[in-house]
Parts: sequence; structure tokens; C-alpha cells
Amino acid sequence: MESEITFFLGRSRYERTGKRGRPNHRNGYYARGFTLKGIGGVCVSNPRDRLGKYRTQVLPRYQRYESQIKEDVSLLFLTGVSTRSLQLISKRLLGRNISHTEMSLANKELTQAVDAWRTRDLSDLSIKYLYVDGVLFEMRLSGGIEKVAVLVAIGVDAQGVKHVVGMQAGDKESASNWREMFRDLKSRGLKGEAVQLGVMDGLPGLEKVFEEEFPKADVQRCQVHVARNVLAKVPSRHKQEVADDLRSIFYASSYPKAQSQWEVFQKTWKDELPSATQCLSQSLQKCLTFYKFPQEEWISIRTTNVIERLNKEFKRRTKPMEIVAGESSCYRLLAFIALKMELAWRKTPVGKVTQRLPWFTNFTQND
Repeated sequence: MESEITFFLGRSRYERTGKRGRPNHRNGYYARGFTLKGIGGVCVSNPRDRLGKYRTQVLPRYQRYESQIKEDVSLLFLTGVSTRSLQLISKRLLGRNISHTEMSLANKELTQAVDAWRTRDLSDLSIKYLYVDGVLFEMRLSGGIEKVAVLVAIGVDAQGVKHVVGMQAGDKESASNWREMFRDLKSRGLKGEAVQLGVMDGLPGLEKVFEEEFPKADVQRCQVHVARNVLAKVPSRHKQEVADDLRSIFYASSYPKAQSQWEVFQKTWKDELPSATQCLSQSLQKCLTFYKFPQEEWISIRTTNVIERLNKEFKRRTKPMEIVAGESSCYRLLAFIALKMELAWRKTPVGKVTQRLPWFTNFTQND
């Protein structure tokens, strides 16, 4: 700052000027508190000039701590520490008491980066599979609390690596909202003709919209959701038997064997449990779509477990908050969780199942 004011005035301390008129010159210092990471609070002597025109660029106006502390505050919040809890421990961790209002302002600076990530170009990704689902949050909107769904899409590229490609607020029961999301993905560069499969849980209207927007793709209905729907129509004393018979269909070593097990299921339960049998009959073909794809990928594409795991992480992070403070705040949290999950997914690409897994070994022996 000493060099800065010297340059501003055009002369060093005590140096005279040859210009006529009343020259501007130094006028002492004023004390300013500032917090440095790893050091804590310090008192800075900020130089000033007689005419009050000098403004330092070294320490931005009104800033009371360095940018790294602001980044740390945002990171601690995103990883699960609430603003009020962080307020209690900020003095010990960061060297300065930081109010929850300051923390909220620091987090808002992430909004632009999050929006850029949510709307990023997808043309470099060759997405072959899409997992789609929605998750509900209690959100503060217009002075009230409402349940708002966030629609999420996870794409699997040609190398089997998973990416969160779409995330936007909407009604997960609304076909028009899903259509808008799929069109948004394509407008950002997603190659619709490259998508081969959509994995979903049978939300009303979703399958039809997906097939219309991606006409070359097949639909895989989540087997777990279908099994739950079937078992909901089964008396308690038969649930275990029916569940075992469902596994024999869904985990058959080939499509013909699955069809054979379905015929057995019909003979066994059609008369005694007609509602459950009818429920399975309506969804069966969509549950067996995965047989069209490489065997090493079956374990990953037969259910929506991939996106359910992501939704579980979303819920785990937002549970301490109870109410999310608006849509932008929700996106900030979800974007951080999604990026963290993507790092983990790089180690477990779809189709790279270890040959020693019991599931894979049993299939090989059966064949």
C-alpha cells in the first residue's frame, strides 16, 4: 500500500513537486482490522491522502478477511456444517467470528459457478445410457415452505463413466417438465441419437416422453420399484415366496430363461394372486430390456440404484437443514455433492465388473 500511494501521488515521501497549486499529499494512516488465514486478526495501517481520493486495491473496500477464508467457509458449509454451527467455531478455526449472514453471502458467490456447471456444454460427451429420477425437498419460496422436486439425469458415456448431466427444479409427475428437461439436455449438445437406454422407475408419462425425445433408445424399468409394486398386492404370508420367484425371473442368466421363469410364476400365482400377476405382466418386458446389452453391464442397468444413491446423498446433506433456503441454495448443495460423487464414480465405471464377483461367477457357471 505504501508503493501504491506513492504511485498514486506521483512522488515519494517528503519529495517536493514542481507543480503549481495545492498538491495532494499523504495524511497519515487509519487502523483497519483484517483476518489472515493461519494467523488470525491483524491491525493494518492503511495510508490515506489529504483529499481523500486514494483507494487501495490491495485490500478491497469493506472486506474484513482474505478470500481464502471465504472459500473455506463455503467449503465447510457445503460439506455439512450449518451456518450457525460454523458461526460458533469460526473463531477457533478461522481466527475471526463470522456471522451466519456473512457465510450466506459467501455461499451466494458460488451461484454463478454452479449455474455455469449446470448449463455446461455436453457435446464432448457421448452419452449412451441415461438414469432419470426426481427428488423432493422442503424449500423456502416466496415467504412460505413448499415441497419442490429437482429432476436429475445421470449419463453414462462410451467409457462407462457416469456424469450428472441434468439438474433442474420441476414436477417429477409432470410429463411436460420431463420433456423440457430432455430438450434442454439436447440443446446443450447431448447427442440424442447416441442414447441407447433410459433407466427409470415408471413415473407417470416419463417413459412415453423419453421414447418420443429419444426414439432410438430403449427403456429399462427399475426392477426394484416393480418388485415393490407387485409385493404390495401380495398377502404377508406369501411375500417371501413371491419375492423369491421374482428374483428367479429378474436374475435369470438369459432372456429365454427369464421368460421360462415368468411362465412358472404365472402357473403358480395367476389364480391365487391375480392382481400381483397382472401388475408384473404389465411391466415385465420393460424390466427385461437389459438383456439386449452386454452381460457385464446388467448389474448396473437393471435398476435405478445409481441415481437412488445420488438422491440419498442429497437427502443426507440437506437433512440437518430441514428447509433449504431457496432454489439457488439447493443447486449449490446438489452441485457440490454431484461433483463429489463423480470423482468416486471414476473408479467404478459401468461394465467394469470384477470377474470374481459371485454374481458374475454364478452366471458364467449357469451358462
